[in-house]
Amino acid sequence: MGQRVSLFVTCIVDQLFPKVGIAMADVLERLGFEVDFPESQTCCGQPAFNTGYRAEARTVARHFLDTFESSALIVIPSGSCTAMIAHHFAELFHKEPETLARVHSLEKRVFEFSTFLTQVARVEDVGARFDDIVTFHDGCHALRELGVKDAPRRLLGRVRGLELRELSPAEECCGFGGTFAVKFSELSGAMVRTKVEAILRTGARTVVSLDPSCLMQIQGALSRAGSNVRTMHLAEVLASR
Repeated sequence: MGQRVSLFVTCIVDQLFPKVGIAMADVLERLGFEVDFPESQTCCGQPAFNTGYRAEARTVARHFLDTFESSALIVIPSGSCTAMIAHHFAELFHKEPETLARVHSLEKRVFEFSTFLTQVARVEDVGARFDDIVTFHDGCHALRELGVKDAPRRLLGRVRGLELRELSPAEECCGFGGTFAVKFSELSGAMVRTKVEAILRTGARTVVSLDPSCLMQIQGALSRAGSNVRTMHLAEVLASR
């Protein structure tokens, strides 16, 4: 029996992109891991945290701690949710020493999907084949808070049939930012239009990212622009055979 991992699929994957969670489980099982899905999981608390509702965020974060405290490894298909747990839970509970100790224990076991594959599973070639021209979008939280840049590119580089073309500029935000896109819709729209222009310049037919929220934002803008370019999560690409 393989090592056991627990999936935290996030709100957006659960409600809008369940195939991303299924793809992530497929890849992990292919690599020999035993995949567990704690059914009482809800949210990491990031929407409330970002909007200034700290008490409500603490309530949700405590539920996350209760749900995943016994998990040996937790894998997440989102840089932003991983960053919330690994970096901002400590901020939420800095005045509660006992809870903070639980947070610090959990932080060491929480991994964004691509980082888990390269650092814990220590694989780059997962046996995938995907015949397409692809470009990669760096989500802000994964890139800036977690420092994830090389891992997804190394994984994509080992996918048979895939040609990766880098965006220029590569590291600009897509404009989603969770509640930012609601509060500042015009600015958010302008940012994603700039992102779409960069995508179209690559000639890629598929945009890949680690964050379903970024992909949702980009897909909407691509559709409004009348483009046939599609968006896919890294897990979906790596699950392709």
